[in-house]
Amino acid sequence: MSLHVTKHTKIICDKIADFLLPPLCPATGEPVDKLGMVDPQYWSSLNFINAPYCERCGTPFEFEASHLSCGHCIDNPPTYNQNRSALAYDDTSREIILRFKHGDQTHAVKAFIPWLKQAGHELLKNTNIITPVPLHTMRLIKRRYNQSDLIGRELSKHYPDINYIPVILTRVKNTIPQGHKKAKDRKTNVSRAFKTNPKHNIEGKKILLIDDVYTTGATLNECAKTLYNAGASEVNCLTLARTVKD
Repeated sequence: MSLHVTKHTKIICDKIADFLLPPLCPATGEPVDKLGMVDPQYWSSLNFINAPYCERCGTPFEFEASHLSCGHCIDNPPTYNQNRSALAYDDTSREIILRFKHGDQTHAVKAFIPWLKQAGHELLKNTNIITPVPLHTMRLIKRRYNQSDLIGRELSKHYPDINYIPVILTRVKNTIPQGHKKAKDRKTNVSRAFKTNPKHNIEGKKILLIDDVYTTGATLNECAKTLYNAGASEVNCLTLARTVKD
């Protein structure tokens, strides 16, 4: 009875909240039916990544192919096993990601989850632990939240058999923002930037790393290297969006 009352009360409270503060699209600010939804017109303009794509980094191919790696992954094999991304990082997706990352539009995370579940469904079948790419303490204090942690935490609610451990990795180097750096400089910038938390034994575990945007893969590669050195048997990555070369 008490559980029923609690759920019923929550439904009423949610309806009152929606009446007093109508839910808005985190990208456009337009009214939507439910908190975390996006405006249908905006949603239709998003560029979702679907097969065919590189089996390693997940970059989409313009031709039909399966179980193939892109030229970059052949020449520079990533440290991680596989990456999958839900969206192409372009002018449209950048709007909602930057609002989520820097504009306190944290409720957008609820919209991201179905997209990430679709993009990462094969990886999630083969995962023991979900963990986010960490922020350095100084940047976390400034931003007040780690966007990758919000994504990983919300995603893990849909997979009760997978452990969510947000503190396996620690960023020990307060790296310069990667935004306008070239690939070589990004790799140097994050070199030895992470360490694992000895409180968590990841020996033989299959780990899924969560991050918001995949650009060159330098951060994810360095995280994967750190996790493998600590005994992980497999490291895969799931990112909300990735840059796509023309």
